[in-house]
Amino acid sequence: MSEADVSTARSGRRRPARERLLAAAARRFYADGVAATGIDTITAEAGVAKMSLYNNFSSKADLVRAYLDARHEEWLGLYRARLERARGPRDGVLAVFDAYADHAAFAYEHGFRGCGLLNAAAELPAGDEGRSVVRAHKEEVERLIAGHLEQLLPDRPDAARTTAEHLAFLLEGAMARAGLEGDGDRLRRARSLAADLLDRL
Repeated sequence: MSEADVSTARSGRRRPARERLLAAAARRFYADGVAATGIDTITAEAGVAKMSLYNNFSSKADLVRAYLDARHEEWLGLYRARLERARGPRDGVLAVFDAYADHAAFAYEHGFRGCGLLNAAAELPAGDEGRSVVRAHKEEVERLIAGHLEQLLPDRPDAARTTAEHLAFLLEGAMARAGLEGDGDRLRRARSLAADLLDRL
């Protein structure tokens, strides 16, 4: 273990148990999947007793929902950071693509596996509340794109709505392929295609 790892581990022990549990769940759920990751694995990685988990989360399903909410907030943070540098609505649309590429650039333990939210949703049964969290995230991403396009095309609301849906599909398809291929090349290509499309509006 490197000096940096030891330092991180020590500082991790000083964080509140809930925060450590969420961080451990995020690593394990993304690397190994929701179903394959047991409570014992998460508590061991977080360095807390099992009772600490149940003091903070009512069940594993509750922890999964908290993980999905945290992934959504994480993505929003990446998007907002990109949006701060945007110079108009065209850049705003591309900031959405850039936030996904930033997500792909993280140093994941077992490499990039695509969208953590969709990966989790694929494991959850139909009707599970967690799937609703993922759906709401994807709908918000499309709304953000639509909002920028409405500014770009103020007199063409139908075109803005249709183009937002088109770009959302492009983005999700690129994210799925990027996850399968293990890198962000498809996302960079999707951004380039989006930029070309925006220039033709």
